[in-house]
Amino acid sequence: QVQLVESGGGLVQPGGSLRLSCAASENIFGIYSGDWYRQAPGRSREFVATSTEGESDNYADSVKGRFTISRDSAKNTLYLQMNSLKPEDTAVYYCNVVATGMANYWGQGIQVTVSS
Repeated sequence: QVQLVESGGGLVQPGGSLRLSCAASENIFGIYSGDWYRQAPGRSREFVATSTEGESDNYADSVKGRFTISRDSAKNTLYLQMNSLKPEDTAVYYCNVVATGMANYWGQGIQVTVSS
């Protein structure tokens, strides 16, 4: 069964950067679209960014200009480059991928903590 494995999270100081990766455990023959969501303690899960083949990428207002989403279909991997991190970016980040064949997969979540 295909799993999405997330990596790249951790503890970073305010103003720092992290790059999250979300890799399929097996060949899913490319990524049609990918999304990132996050959930902070005591809050509901919220949309962060989305990237779909043939369309412009979209971002939540809170991360626009600081985060960049990208897809590498050859590697079956979704990325989220996070710059100028703020304490309010602290959350568990989840990836969601729709493969070229339209199968939908979710990652297990990875912790990002922004603190001095």
